[in-house]
Amino acid sequence: MKPCVWLGLMAMGLHVAPDALQLPAGETGGQAFVANNGAIPVSNTGSVPAAASMIAVVNSGNNPAFANNTGNSLAAVSPAAATKKGWVSLFDGKSLNGWKVGENAGTFSVENGAIVVHGPRAHLFYVGDAGQHNFRNFEFEAKVKTTPGSNSGIYFHTAYQEKGWPEKGFEVQVNNSHTDWKRTSSLYDIKDIREVHAADDVWYTQYIRVQGKTVTLKVNGKTVLEYTEPEHTTAPQGHAGRVIDRGTFALQGHDPKSKVYFKDLKVRQLPD
Repeated sequence: MKPCVWLGLMAMGLHVAPDALQLPAGETGGQAFVANNGAIPVSNTGSVPAAASMIAVVNSGNNPAFANNTGNSLAAVSPAAATKKGWVSLFDGKSLNGWKVGENAGTFSVENGAIVVHGPRAHLFYVGDAGQHNFRNFEFEAKVKTTPGSNSGIYFHTAYQEKGWPEKGFEVQVNNSHTDWKRTSSLYDIKDIREVHAADDVWYTQYIRVQGKTVTLKVNGKTVLEYTEPEHTTAPQGHAGRVIDRGTFALQGHDPKSKVYFKDLKVRQLPD
């Protein structure tokens, strides 16, 4: 916790234990979030000055929780609303709750807050509550780390199937050094790229945006691919379901030699 943030909260009359304050990764200035597991009393003894652009107190127990985004008024806020507006987490960092795998379920595990993919071919499908796991227009983001020689993928607009390669939806390639030349952030077998935009053994951020017929892919904030599906398109040979539609997300276990990590998976739905 940064001392200036704690002092600022105290000056505004918000009293919480210092170790309860958490700043979201990547956020600097203007925002402070307080996580309360229900054991720490949270109270407000004065108005919040307009200088505070946002104060959110998240309470997962029975104590009151307050948020300010106007500079003086307080309102209840849910944990989901405490993330950037509209973003919803797809992974709790502790378990595979909300996800479902068919064949070779042992390929997926959770370790140190990340989904570890290591084993025979398998696919882990999101089946949780967010968006009723049925997305059309959206933004998706995940942090990914590959080990040398590994191959994986992130599917969107897909649907659960027990075994085999997913027949429905698109695969965003995860591959920085595998023998397959189609590299990270390729839209697999639709628009492939040879350039390497991320390194093995280093976390990178994969961003996916679908709006209408256009797919935008970014690596670490840099746009590396845009694809607009032509009108009256037909699916490519061997990929009958690879057309823009709607569906869920899936992570790919490609082969026993590949080991890939995923964390901080989140989605924000966009208007149709």
